[in-house]
This record gives sequence, C-alpha cells and structure tokens, in this order.
Amino acid sequence: MNNVVLMALVATTGTWLITALGAAMVIFFKNTNKKALNLMLGFAAGVMIAASFWSLLQPAIERAETHLNIPAWIVVTVGFLFGAVFMWASDKTVTFARKRVGTTVTDTSNRINRIILLCLSITLHNIPEGLAVGVAFGALHSEGYPAEALMGAVTIAVGIGLQNFPEGAAVSLPLRREGCSRLKSFFLGQASGMVEPIAGVIGAIMVVHIQTMLPYALAFAAGAMILVAVHELIPECQQNQSSNPYFATMGIVAGFTAMMLLDVALG
Repeated sequence: MNNVVLMALVATTGTWLITALGAAMVIFFKNTNKKALNLMLGFAAGVMIAASFWSLLQPAIERAETHLNIPAWIVVTVGFLFGAVFMWASDKTVTFARKRVGTTVTDTSNRINRIILLCLSITLHNIPEGLAVGVAFGALHSEGYPAEALMGAVTIAVGIGLQNFPEGAAVSLPLRREGCSRLKSFFLGQASGMVEPIAGVIGAIMVVHIQTMLPYALAFAAGAMILVAVHELIPECQQNQSSNPYFATMGIVAGFTAMMLLDVALG
C-alpha cells in the first residue's frame, strides 16, 4: 500500500510543480504566447479524453464484471455521472460566489475578492484532478503493478500536469494585471495546485482500503476528466483561432492519438 500512496504523492506533487512552472511565467513575461497555450490545452484535452476511456472506464468495467455483483454498466454510469456532477457543482459554487461579489466592479475590496475567488476556482477545480491521479495509482495495489496500468496512471498524471501549466499562468497573469507584485502573483498561482497532492493521497488510500469502490472511483475520475476537457479545455483552446482555426484542434487529435497509442500498445 505504501508504494502506491507514495507514487500518488510523487505524481501529484509533479502536477503541482507544473502548476508552479506555469505560474512562474508571470516572472518572465507580462503575457504568454496564446498559440502555444492553445496547442498545449488542446493536447491536454486529447490526452484526458483518451485516458478517460482506456485508463479509467475500461478498467472500471473489467473490475466491476469481475469483483462486483452489480451490472458493470450501472457501476460505471453511476461513477461517471457522479464525477461529472461533482465538477459541475464545484464550478457552480464558485460561479455563485463570484456573482455575490460582483466581478465587474473595480474598487479595492472587490479587486481583492476577485483575486481570492480566482484562486478558489482553480483550487476547487484541482481537487477531483488530484483524486483522479490518486485513484489511478491506488488501483495498482491490487493489479500487481502491470506495465500497462502503470503507464496509464503515469499518462493520466502527465495529461493533468500539462493542463495545469496554463492554469498556473491563468491565475498568476491576471493577478499581475490586477496590480499584485510578481512574487505574490506567482505564489498565489502555484498555491492553487497545492491541493492536488492531498487529494491524490486521499484517493489512493481510499482505493487501497476499499477495493469494492475501485470501479466507482475509476469511473468517477473519468467523469471529472471528461467534464474538465469538454467544458473548459476545448472551449478555451479554441479561442482566438481565426487565423489558424485547426491549430488547437490538431493538438486535441495529437493528444488523443498519443494516449491511445500508449494504452493500446501496452495493453
């Protein structure tokens, strides 16, 4: 058990560090290259969509058929929807808080509130992502560390890490524009990813100790990842694409293809 929990901790610490790397862009640049960010977001979306099936839903179906008396389609449907609803509820909570504050005003107190809510939004969003990585590594405990399962867990962490890079920049750069210092903008930007190692360890421990919940947990992670990819990453990467309308789309295709090849080749 200790091995998979440690691996989950290392992996989610890595995703946090990538968030910090993205936040560090505020130290070197006032603005980031939007084409590069769009390509990275598209690639991350493709990776997450492919990983949701081959690394999460497919193993969830197999485990439900083998270890549970409930039909597999019920298990994965419940888990998948719960993961998506969890992310939706998190987003709605933050949106409600923003409306209560009023994001269009510019006085000092509301500027501070906007900063806090921006950080809260990304932080809340990172909880199920950390859980997704933790669940993937926690599943290795009962699978005997097969190469394909290990690679699947690693690629999930890499995919989430890739999309954490622009998220770190998405927090720190607006903070800088709001008048925060570079150091404070970086600190708050990277702090949004600190929750991922905590959520990752919790996810791994829960899966190790409650094996019957593993199929649900894997499907939950898939639902959370699909909602993030479809609702946030894909629309975001398609912005400002008038000159190269297929640029970010090719990133999605490339990410999906890379993840598919890794999972199918190793499977």
